[in-house]
Amino acid sequence: MGNEMKEIKLEKVILNVGGVADKLDKGVILLETISGKKAVRVKATKRIPTWNVRPGLEVGTKITLRGKDALEMVKKLLPAIDNTLKEKQIQNNCFSFGIHEYIEIPGVEYMRDVGIMGFEVTVVFSRAGKSVEKKKVKRGKSRRLTVTREEIENYLITKFNTNILRKRSRIENDSE
Repeated sequence: MGNEMKEIKLEKVILNVGGVADKLDKGVILLETISGKKAVRVKATKRIPTWNVRPGLEVGTKITLRGKDALEMVKKLLPAIDNTLKEKQIQNNCFSFGIHEYIEIPGVEYMRDVGIMGFEVTVVFSRAGKSVEKKKVKRGKSRRLTVTREEIENYLITKFNTNILRKRSRIENDSE
């Protein structure tokens, strides 16, 4: 096998729903039912008058899963989007996708108290040694710790048999 420090690992999966009042309560129920964990409400830090957002107002809810739970959640949620991701949904260190309706997830039934609702999923990757960037004293920063888009694509293809949709370049379009 290759260098252990170069291997990428799935660090965490973040599920989140945005909304206020009634939609927020439904989002909490939805995320707790899907993940089996307790949801955390997210409060706004800035004032945005056009959206009637003020500091301290609860504007969303999220759940962070790590370790084995995170891996199981990715296996559960990717079939909801037909194991297909667009190239632009993958960035360095992470990929994100949205699920329009939770009933698209295999094995999840319609919940009357939630109704039809969707949520966002963000999957974060890291390498061994990444904690060096997070500590306060003698902090280090290295580009070698970044997990590239290509590495994430290869990981998704090998582990989850995911299909990556590539954007056609202008040169290909002009030749047709």
